[in-house]
Amino acid sequence: MIKASDSVLARARSFIYGHARLLDRRRYEYDWEGGSKEAVIEALRAYQNPDGGFGHALEPDIRCPHSQPVPTEMALMIMEEVDCFDPAILEGIGRYLRTAALPEGGLPLATRSVNDYPHAPWWTIDADDLPSINPTGRLLGLLYKQQALPELTRSEPFERSVSFVWRRLESEKPHHYHDAVQWISFLGETPDRARAERIRPALDEWLSQSGAIEKDPHATGYVHKVLDWAPAADSYARRFVTDEEVKRHLQALLDEQQDDGGWPISFEAVSPAGLQEWRGWLTVDRLRTLRSYGALQ
Repeated sequence: MIKASDSVLARARSFIYGHARLLDRRRYEYDWEGGSKEAVIEALRAYQNPDGGFGHALEPDIRCPHSQPVPTEMALMIMEEVDCFDPAILEGIGRYLRTAALPEGGLPLATRSVNDYPHAPWWTIDADDLPSINPTGRLLGLLYKQQALPELTRSEPFERSVSFVWRRLESEKPHHYHDAVQWISFLGETPDRARAERIRPALDEWLSQSGAIEKDPHATGYVHKVLDWAPAADSYARRFVTDEEVKRHLQALLDEQQDDGGWPISFEAVSPAGLQEWRGWLTVDRLRTLRSYGALQ
C-alpha cells in the first residue's frame, strides 16, 4: 500500500495553521495533536443561529448568515466526525427542522435568502418550496445515528420528512454524487432495515454502472473520484472499487498536495476567503483519508 513521506503531514499542518479557519484547525488538532472533541464543538457552535439552523458560511460557497439546510447537514457531519453529538446543538436542529420541513416533508436544497449574499452560481435559488433528497437524506440519517436526543426522530416534521425520502427512494434512482451520498447515509441508518434492503439493490446497480464513480485519478473538472466516494477504508462505496484503483488514487492524492501544503478544490470558489475555507476543510479531509488507508500514521 502507499506510504506518505513525513513531509506530507508537516506541510499540511503548516497550511492549516497558516490559512484554515478555526473550525478546521480544531478538526486537525482533534485528529493529530490530541485536541478535544469539545473544542471542535465549541468552534462549530458559532455557526448556529437562534432558530437552531446553521449558516454564516459554514458551507463556504453560501456566504448567507441565515440558516440553510446544507450547512445544517454539515454541522451534523462534523459532530459525527468527532463522535460528539452535542445535545444543545441537536435541540436547536430539531427546532429548525420544525420550521424548515416543507408541508409534504423534506427540506429544500436552499432557500432564497441565499440570493441576497455572495454565493456560487449553482446556489442561486428560484424557489425554496421544493423538497430535495439533498440534503434531506443524510440530515435524517445522521439524526437517526445520534443517540444524544433520540426523541428528535419521533417528531412530526421528522417523520413527515422520512416519508418524503422513502417516496423518492422507491420511485427514482440517484442522479449524481450529491444524490447518492444521501441514499447511502439514509439507508445505512434507518431503523427500517427490511425496507432499506429492498431499496439497496437499486443504489448498488447505480454505483456499479460505468461513470458513476470516476476511476481516472487524473480526471479534471468537477468530478467525484474513488476517494471522494470512499474517503475511508470502511466507506460503503469501497466495495465498488478495486485495491489497485484505490492505490492509484492514493498516489494521485499525494501528488495533488500543493507547494503550500494544502490540497486544491475542483471548482471555482466564490471568493478568496471561500477558497481558503474550502481548502482548509478539504485538507483535513484528505489527511483523514490518507490515514484511513494506512498511508499516514
